[in-house]
Amino acid sequence: MKVFINLLKDSGRYIVRGTKTYHLWMGTLTFVMLVGALCYGIQIADGLHVTGMTDRVSWGLYISNFTFLVGVAAAAVMLVLPTYILNDVDFKQAVLIGEGMAVAALLMCLAFVVVDIGGPARFWHIIPFIGDFNFPKSLLAWDVLVINGYLLINLTIPLYILIMRYQGKTPNPKIYLPGLIISVFWAVAIHMVTAFLLQGLPARPFWNTGLLGPRFLASAFTAGPALIIIALAMIRKFTDFDIPDKTLRKLGLIITVAAQINLIMLLSELFKEFYFPTHHSESAYYLFFGLEGKHALVPWIRTSIFINVIATVGLFFHKVRNNLRLLYIASGLLFIAIWIEKGFGMIIPGFIPGPWGAIVEYQPTGIEIGVTFGIWAMGAFIFTILARMGIAIELRKIKYKDAEVES
Repeated sequence: MKVFINLLKDSGRYIVRGTKTYHLWMGTLTFVMLVGALCYGIQIADGLHVTGMTDRVSWGLYISNFTFLVGVAAAAVMLVLPTYILNDVDFKQAVLIGEGMAVAALLMCLAFVVVDIGGPARFWHIIPFIGDFNFPKSLLAWDVLVINGYLLINLTIPLYILIMRYQGKTPNPKIYLPGLIISVFWAVAIHMVTAFLLQGLPARPFWNTGLLGPRFLASAFTAGPALIIIALAMIRKFTDFDIPDKTLRKLGLIITVAAQINLIMLLSELFKEFYFPTHHSESAYYLFFGLEGKHALVPWIRTSIFINVIATVGLFFHKVRNNLRLLYIASGLLFIAIWIEKGFGMIIPGFIPGPWGAIVEYQPTGIEIGVTFGIWAMGAFIFTILARMGIAIELRKIKYKDAEVES
């Protein structure tokens, strides 16, 4: 406990110091979080009617981001698996960065759930032994269990490793390796259970497909590593932490394969929906072509597919994938494409048309957008702190019992 307290003190002193660029970044994130808090305060005071959600489309921008971020959190396994299970040294410098991103993504997931249910006072309903948890019958109870369990794993194991390195000691694999093995399976579980939540709603035929779970995993292992590549690029640029080119190129290979699998599954879904369409295909028609003059999502999904194909085809060529600048651009495009496809392109069409055939479109309001940006800024703020602390310990800028913390 004494070591842990000293670690927090030393890290706190180090985190508040930095370059002008660092302070500008953190100040900008703080401002966006304050704007998001203001928007959330308006939502708390006036109720969910200030959002674009209705009784016809009851999941909107918040749950779209929740679904997407579950995949980002699960993507940390793509660094853990080769590093600690397959003993690939090229990933060792990046694995703690991936774990930090998983923690930030999971906290953002929980934040999006809190704002979606209207307010934190309603959160007690899903707390075991206090609310109506309804485990194991409820799939939502399983989702709460796997997400919080994965968060606990991603907090405790990196913390143990950092505490040991903070003291100049070598972490004992017998202590952390079993937890890492569990985290590999747990990462798959958090996304599959989320997919089961959607698949298990019989009144929403758009989600009733056996490919939903595998598609979730393929898109997660595309967007998550793509975001990690962008984060590692920023770390290489603004810190002294050494991220080998091999690490970035191997991550590029991972997202290339995952993106191709994701496109194949998307093509399979399109064939199923449009080769012999039924009335269950109306949601897909609304998404891709519009329905009865309503076509709010058509530009979004077409843009998503276009940039997804461009980035995936580009990464297929070695010269593009091995050029780090082009890899960064392709990673950013894939991240945006998957966010659209898995957010607006997955959640919203499931409600349109409704079970009785009514077509009620959804558009997020300024309040929803403000809250969403605030939560994303919170995630970036948390990740920056975790990454800066981890890098400082790895570079021995923060040491146990040091009288002076280096700048």
